[in-house]
Amino acid sequence: MGDPLEIGYKLATIYVPFVIALCFHEYAHGWMAMRKGDNTALRMGRLSMNPLVHMDMVGTVLLPLLAIFTHLPIFFGWAKPVPFNPRNLANPKSDTFWIALAGPLSNILLAVVSSLIIALMVHLPMGLIGLDWQKAVGMILVEFIRINLFLAIFNMIPLNPLDGGKVLARFLPISWNYKLEQNEAMTGLILMALIMTGALRFLAVPVEMTARVLVGLATLGS
Repeated sequence: MGDPLEIGYKLATIYVPFVIALCFHEYAHGWMAMRKGDNTALRMGRLSMNPLVHMDMVGTVLLPLLAIFTHLPIFFGWAKPVPFNPRNLANPKSDTFWIALAGPLSNILLAVVSSLIIALMVHLPMGLIGLDWQKAVGMILVEFIRINLFLAIFNMIPLNPLDGGKVLARFLPISWNYKLEQNEAMTGLILMALIMTGALRFLAVPVEMTARVLVGLATLGS
């Protein structure tokens, strides 16, 4: 099972920030859908930051916690997608594009806000919050930046059922989109196979590069 202190550390620095990032991602989808004229998420109680309304038992609980407790090399998960009704949208093709894009953009926003908080902390007078607290919060924020960047980049892979597939649909003929939607189950299986085999580890490159830039700018001159 692993050392209890190590597991507790991972729960605090990885799992909890991961759940927060997932919830904010799904909230952003629902918020944008409401802005575009559809209140399905609101009516279903999904326009919320409450983790319980977004949790998927497998994707939000079992897989991530299994990875932490058993030291699996793969940490991955998902939340229940926030539903929306295209019939309530004034311009379904364009509005769906923005609803899909809202999720990844929300994670980028969280990454940027986290870097701003780091910048604020490192430029506070020494001793105001304590060096130990500064280091602890800083480590959590850096991990939060990585998690959000990963969610943003992963979800922008242009395949259904990811947000990137719906973003790409904005620029494809209707007949192409219809065929892609018909094969969504197949592309979903392909994505899961890529995840479980570790084939998506290349995403760590843009994630780490972008995280270093954000943290570097935040600590500039410290």
